[in-house]
Amino acid sequence: MGQLSSKYAGRHGVPHAAGLNELLQLWMSCKATRTLMDIYTQCLSAMIGGCPDACVDALLDTSVQHSPHFDWVVAHIGSSFPNTIISRVLSCGLKDFCAHGAAPGDLLFPGAGADKRVPKIASVVGILGHLASRHSGSIKQELLRMFHESLGPARDQHQKATVPFLLQLALMSPALLGTVAAELVDSLQPPVLNQLQQHFASLPREELDNTVSVVVHLICQSSAGAHRILHFLVNTAMPASVITAPGPPLHDGVREACDRVIQLLLLNLQKLVYNRGSPNPAEAPLPRPVPFLDALRPHVRELCVETLRLERKRFLWQHQLLALLAVYSAPHCATEALVHLLTLARAPDELALATQLHAVLSSCLTDLLPATVKACVCQIHAGRLPEAQVAQLLRNLASVVQGDAGDGAPAMGPQLGPVLARHLHDLSQLLLHRDAEVAEAACLLLSVLPLPRAPAPAQLLSTVRAACHQFFLVLRSQNAANLGCSSRLLARLSAVSPAAAKAVLQQLVEGALRCGNAELFGASPEGPNRGEESGTGGAGVSLLDTNRRFTAAVNFSGGVWSVFHAGVIGRGLKAPPGQGERPPEELANNIQTFLSLLLRCSRGARPGEAGSGGIHPEAAKAVAAALVESVCPEASGAELAWPPEEQARGTVERDLRICRRFRDHPLLFPLLQLVAVGRPALCYCSVLLRGLLASLMAHWEACRENGTAGSPWHLQASCALVAAMAEGSLLPPVLGNMHELFPHLAPFEVHLLLLSLWDYLRENSPLPQKFTFQPERGLFLRDFSRDGDVGKHLAVLHSVLHKNIHRLGLLAGRFCP
Repeated sequence: MGQLSSKYAGRHGVPHAAGLNELLQLWMSCKATRTLMDIYTQCLSAMIGGCPDACVDALLDTSVQHSPHFDWVVAHIGSSFPNTIISRVLSCGLKDFCAHGAAPGDLLFPGAGADKRVPKIASVVGILGHLASRHSGSIKQELLRMFHESLGPARDQHQKATVPFLLQLALMSPALLGTVAAELVDSLQPPVLNQLQQHFASLPREELDNTVSVVVHLICQSSAGAHRILHFLVNTAMPASVITAPGPPLHDGVREACDRVIQLLLLNLQKLVYNRGSPNPAEAPLPRPVPFLDALRPHVRELCVETLRLERKRFLWQHQLLALLAVYSAPHCATEALVHLLTLARAPDELALATQLHAVLSSCLTDLLPATVKACVCQIHAGRLPEAQVAQLLRNLASVVQGDAGDGAPAMGPQLGPVLARHLHDLSQLLLHRDAEVAEAACLLLSVLPLPRAPAPAQLLSTVRAACHQFFLVLRSQNAANLGCSSRLLARLSAVSPAAAKAVLQQLVEGALRCGNAELFGASPEGPNRGEESGTGGAGVSLLDTNRRFTAAVNFSGGVWSVFHAGVIGRGLKAPPGQGERPPEELANNIQTFLSLLLRCSRGARPGEAGSGGIHPEAAKAVAAALVESVCPEASGAELAWPPEEQARGTVERDLRICRRFRDHPLLFPLLQLVAVGRPALCYCSVLLRGLLASLMAHWEACRENGTAGSPWHLQASCALVAAMAEGSLLPPVLGNMHELFPHLAPFEVHLLLLSLWDYLRENSPLPQKFTFQPERGLFLRDFSRDGDVGKHLAVLHSVLHKNIHRLGLLAGRFCP
């Protein structure tokens, strides 16, 4: 059969020897060769029980002599007697390996004595390769049996050469290596490892080095069970722990050997990764694959988790392997590794691993950070990360940007900040996240980012809205650290441009006066009428349904005898006042925090341009416009000129509504005072000043108390209103000081004084054109001498002083023109 196969191998129509199935079908289709095969199979089945070695040896000799044309015969015979052929082929191959003076040093560098051995081993490899497709389990079982029997105490010469023989088979057949690698690693328990150490301890140094080189080469070329192999090597090479596992202890020589294997493995992988050039640059084929690294690609997350444990030498090996894997499988694996490290790190030491990995990869990979940030943003918005990990990722990014993440952060932080700023819109939406921890972490990150110089207006406005929303949430929780981040973010947003500063101020003022946030600054609940209209109970009330309860049909004829049910007034007992109110100290602190933030934001877009009062006129004008829009939207854009007293009677309802808003929102008067500092911005609040002054005048005119102390809020409001107008230079100093008299006067006298103020403002309307800028002082000032004689408006004031001279004599000097 061997002669026939070799003789007709080159004939036309005979398939190549590599096509084993086609060649087998061709020869078996011939009746003569099929008959010969049947005769040989029957003879082999009869003789294999008595002299199996002779039968298999003859088969191997013929295979070596006529290889590869005789392989189809071996494949057919092996399929008929798989167990016997596998065991005997391995046994004969081992005997031939020993007979020709095999030594571990000849594995990678075979000498002259190994030339006769190589064809026999090649035949063994070929036979097992043919059988591996259907009988891999039997081959794996036989190889493991040979390995464990070779480690026994009573070993012959053949068993001593079993391990080098198996290594040689693995070198020549990657398929056999993949078949047995995973199970072999699982079987390497401490007793087996100690026996291996004793087996190799007597070998010369050169043979040991060659054996280790073979093992490293095999690991690099193995793909099956690569992660298990790595886990085994790392665990075995770790120094002995104080807590010992049950069973025999592991010999120190085994740990040292595994440590050396890992070091050589990393060195070999580094050479393979960084020298992946093609032998012929003109052809430029695909880079040479590294099966070990290919098999580790799906385990990047597990490698990152194990690296972050920071276990002595273990994390250094795994970190180096991560870098090699990232370069080998760039760019996706590099991005994935960085994302996992940034997400899972919980301490500065752990986060330093991410910055160090970036320092290694940035020299050979371009656009690494943009791809990493994009992957982080996509995972966050796709919901692939738990909320706790999202918050941790954002905090870690902020630490890297600030340079607080180890040795690599100073290099990575300045590059990471501008890349994150490109995703300002995506990150700002996290400020509205339902989880407070995520929103606070996003605020921390945004507060340290270098904001873009010219962001899109729509994105900037959405970011400002989200930042203002986050500020009021943090203010409600009374967290000082988070409040500082939120305030810093808003101040930095206001510094982007004047338009951004205006948007921030507007959103802050409107948000502070909104129902959900107003109670932070001492605002009382909405009035009973509004509460019933906007409450949940009043929303579903229907008079039609109410009337249907009293009669089956409702008469809509409209006659004089038609009777309807008009509904029910009220909803039972009112809630007791003061329930759920915040302490005065907290309210004062909230107001002070809010006003300080407004001042910071007002200086943001124009540093160095603010006046001595600390707020720029344009910023104060923005606050004034927001105040008018929030308190009285229908009066936005109204005339600034002061109307006569008779004309004010047509706006009584609006004036009362403005007064009620000021009474319900204690924050309005401090805001009014803030606007007054930025002259001439208070002029744009003219409609609010008119409404409030008219309501106060009406109250004092109708008041029948003996003193103003009977109306404490109206007294305080009158004083604050006059003081604000005086600060805003709407009144001359002699009239602006009259609020000092109010606590000592009767209500009708206060009414007379306020009426004199109304007359002055009617004649001298609060218009911005009356203010001139003084460059030497950096302020807008008003020259009251141009407004004419103010003395005619002081008659009532002097009369009141004269009447109460016994109590106000000390103050009389302040009211001389």
